[in-house]
Amino acid sequence: MKMSPTRAKIIDEEVKWDKTQTIISKTDIHGTILYMNDTFEKASEYNKIELIGEPHNIIRHPDMPKVIFKVLWDALKKGKNFHAIVKNLTRTGRYYWVITDFIVDKNENDEVVGYTGRRKAVPDSVIEKIEPLYKTLLEIEKVKGEKSSELYFDAFLKEETKKTYDEFVIDLFQNELKPPANSEGENENKENKLKKSLNWFFFGDFL
Repeated sequence: MKMSPTRAKIIDEEVKWDKTQTIISKTDIHGTILYMNDTFEKASEYNKIELIGEPHNIIRHPDMPKVIFKVLWDALKKGKNFHAIVKNLTRTGRYYWVITDFIVDKNENDEVVGYTGRRKAVPDSVIEKIEPLYKTLLEIEKVKGEKSSELYFDAFLKEETKKTYDEFVIDLFQNELKPPANSEGENENKENKLKKSLNWFFFGDFL
């Protein structure tokens, strides 16, 4: 008989892990964990035997609003790569913040067969910017329901950022990677430059 890992009581304490490393996992199209690297083990405080075959939302922290995962899955189901900032839950009830770069895995027939997620630690300055938004979305969700939270989130992105969530996340990291543009030419092909910068973040040293 299959036994799923039990969740511990929530502790408002960040887990200690090597933030220079990249957390990697692979799932099938339903979000079932097929592979996790050693860094995933250390950050989540689960071992591979406990997590392989489990749904990836086993590490979902209750501080995360559901609308973020809805936007994420809507994009992945359309075959789009996606970035998200997520607060995850560890085996002992602690937490760790990550920026995730999702890649859609396809077979030789160009059919989606799963997803690969690469995760890096998030700078404190980015958490300070995103956490208040998440708290607002979560409160709306608790009081008014998930649909109201989703409507507010859509309006927030349109009115305050003029970007999609993915672009908003990329922009937060662009502000960390280099000073604001000072010359007219620096805004040319901005979207490509932002994506390139975040790709550098995943493959290079930042923290």
